[in-house]
Amino acid sequence: MEVLDILIIGGGPIGLNCALEAQKNNLSYLIIEKGTIVNSLYNYPLYMRFFSTAEKLEIAEIPFISTAPKPGRQEALEYYQGITRQKDLNIHLYERVIKVSKTDGIFEVESSKAKYYSKNVIISTGFYDIPNLMNIPGEDLPKVKHYYSEPYPYTKQKIAIIGSSNSAVDAALETYRKGAEVTMIVRHSEISKSVKYWVKPDIDNRIAEGSIHAHFNSEIIEIKEHSVVFKDEKGQMNEIENDFVLAMTGYLPDFDFLKNSGIELQGDCLKPVHHPETMETNIKNLYLAGVVCGGKDTHLWFIENSRIHASMIIKNILATLSSLG
Repeated sequence: MEVLDILIIGGGPIGLNCALEAQKNNLSYLIIEKGTIVNSLYNYPLYMRFFSTAEKLEIAEIPFISTAPKPGRQEALEYYQGITRQKDLNIHLYERVIKVSKTDGIFEVESSKAKYYSKNVIISTGFYDIPNLMNIPGEDLPKVKHYYSEPYPYTKQKIAIIGSSNSAVDAALETYRKGAEVTMIVRHSEISKSVKYWVKPDIDNRIAEGSIHAHFNSEIIEIKEHSVVFKDEKGQMNEIENDFVLAMTGYLPDFDFLKNSGIELQGDCLKPVHHPETMETNIKNLYLAGVVCGGKDTHLWFIENSRIHASMIIKNILATLSSLG
């Protein structure tokens, strides 16, 4: 039975960074990823641009060369997938981890294809897998989309966009410019202040001139086959014609997977218990890295501020292995 030093669950930027740190320190490792390399980035909107500049997205001090001030999705895919090929990282793709358990100090990791054994496990699964559902009638209709990739399917269609974050604003502007009739339904009193600073004036101006309709302090109540029903800021019910709903309501980590792995979740935000200096959870030798550390507060961690997790974790693992002789 081969026992790895480290098994990494998730092949996103932070998972890759953990593998690079392990490789640099001559530790045996394996990444298991349910999709392709940096699968979440692959599923981002086709024309998405990052808020961060290229140097803040770099891992392992490998330069990220971008021709634009803010790199886009395709450049990021080229960068992270290029590193994986260049460094010949040990990664299994299109393999989903089902269960993590621990016996006599060794982790057994069961996937959709095999079982693996490791002294340490790093969970770096991000948060892009599970939509934050509205739990309203009609949300399961085929016309409701929780992921947005490009505007072309929505030309000359009546679109309701739920939310006011970057994803909602990008979808609203792109579909409007391809000929959609766009209505935004926003629970808050204004467009989110976290919207990219070079985009916010654009959406504010389009709303002000009436090119994009926006209902603030409003809540969608029901989705029907050819309409949507929402409650406006006066508490009145409104029903408007509708062809598609883009529910840009955010995404959540797989909390069931974390709980089933033995990790304690705290508070209303279900923040996984972990040590802030070592990233070790309440289960010894089981670590968290990246966005998953924030629970429902998915806005706390990004690539640029969680890159350090890899070196923190590997440093702790090396110290533990050294103490065992």
